[in-house]
Amino acid sequence: MTAHPVSRTTRRAATAALLTTSFLLTACGSGGGSSDSGGGKAQSGGTLTFAVGSDAGCVDPQQVGSNDTIYSVRQLVDSLTDQDPATGKIAPWLAKSWDISSDATTFTFHLRSGVTFSDGSKLTAQVVKDNFDAVPKLGALGTLAEGYLSGVKSTTVVDPLTVKVTFQQPNAQFLQATSTHSLGIESSASAKLTPQEKCSKGVVGSGPFVLKQYVQNQSITLAKRTGYAWGSSRWTKSGEAYLDKVVFKVVPEAGVRAGSLQSGQVDAISSVGKANEAALKGGQVTLQRRANPGVVFGLAFNNSRPVLKDARVRQAIGFAIDRKQIADTVFPTGTQPATSVLAHTTPDYADLSSELTTDTAKAKSLLDAAGWKAGGDGIRTKDGKKLSLTVDWIPNSATNQPALELIQQQLKAVGVGLTLKQLQVTQLAPTLQSGDYDTAWGNVTRADPDILRSSFSTKLANFYRVPVGPLDTALTGQAATTGATQREQLVKQAQQLIVQNAYYAPVVELQTQIGVAKKVHNLNFDASSRIQLHDTWIG
Repeated sequence: MTAHPVSRTTRRAATAALLTTSFLLTACGSGGGSSDSGGGKAQSGGTLTFAVGSDAGCVDPQQVGSNDTIYSVRQLVDSLTDQDPATGKIAPWLAKSWDISSDATTFTFHLRSGVTFSDGSKLTAQVVKDNFDAVPKLGALGTLAEGYLSGVKSTTVVDPLTVKVTFQQPNAQFLQATSTHSLGIESSASAKLTPQEKCSKGVVGSGPFVLKQYVQNQSITLAKRTGYAWGSSRWTKSGEAYLDKVVFKVVPEAGVRAGSLQSGQVDAISSVGKANEAALKGGQVTLQRRANPGVVFGLAFNNSRPVLKDARVRQAIGFAIDRKQIADTVFPTGTQPATSVLAHTTPDYADLSSELTTDTAKAKSLLDAAGWKAGGDGIRTKDGKKLSLTVDWIPNSATNQPALELIQQQLKAVGVGLTLKQLQVTQLAPTLQSGDYDTAWGNVTRADPDILRSSFSTKLANFYRVPVGPLDTALTGQAATTGATQREQLVKQAQQLIVQNAYYAPVVELQTQIGVAKKVHNLNFDASSRIQLHDTWIG
């Protein structure tokens, strides 16, 4: 199968599953999916100041998983492909076209000529090879990128502008993976740095912006890349970005971020919570909302913990959670309760709402059957031990703590104690990797259902310590099939196994909501509900 530039008809029928043609992301709320493009003729220049709630402690796109930092580092690198937010189709970027073998084991990318990195080095097939060869060595923070390249057999330089990636088995997810920030292409010099060096010093990319300064937990400053001329085929502007400079300021308090936007101190803010919606509506601010595809917000169980090895305990926790109450009380307007482990905007999502109901009586019955008896203080006990768990969480969203406090109340009503333990953003990945936790609060965004394999396969990182079983078969199978219908069935089976066995307790779908000053135009969401700033201008 050959994919041609966006101006020509692409031949994708043979591997429709690769291109997630069933995919449709939604944009809602005032402002829709992007800031208003009206307001006169687009103009170059100016500085955009964007307040975010946290800092991941790393400025390497291949290692960052937190939206607040992805917003900035995404601008540093280009990807081989792009993904249309409206249709899910894959579009040219650094690769002007590509060929995929009929069994989806071999992907050959034909690169654009004339692309350079900000250190002056040229984009070649060897650079792509250097990147993909280095990804498996990233370690704890590179699990997303590593998962996308799992099973790779070789990356081969065919000629200076042609690179071939071969997998040991069919890999239906890989084309979409090449559109993500996690596989953004860095210079060969950056690819050869240690993961720690890349995190602290930053990387050299070919993107529309370059990193000027990084002050951990304070700010990330970007400057326009002079001479940039190889943007995504989806972008409306050719050549350099409009903005001269972008400053991402770390402002942990949601109310302070909102006040800064209202007063004009900043031009945009991340993670607008429900409490600040009313104050920001109207006036000179637009609220932009977009549902995130991928694994929904929920309680990720450490399934190897003695208490949590019992599926009845995990299932009871799931039945004790009132998802609608949490979505309506804590999260921004329009947030939907989880109806599967995948958000409804993810390709091959299956509606399992009938299995994700709130039933406190059933929760109590399951705990009774598991031998946990009601205690005098309301927390159940068994063999002299209390049914108390700790949930690790990070302050990268204003909704995290209030959501968990509400879950804490809901679980106590059935006799389960839940202690909230706040970690620094940089601590979460190492904690999950170590296995020294009971449960963790989070989500994982990706516009492809293979995110389930990345998160739950026992053959990969397996942070959640899921036991070997039928789930592995379904996850491996969906990644190996090129048939759209067969892949959909296997993805549905995987969702059912995760929900029925309660390996994870889905709670709410993440809806990204940002606030943007009306003088800012074309601040657009990409297919993963992160921002793209090349077309953004102020006027």
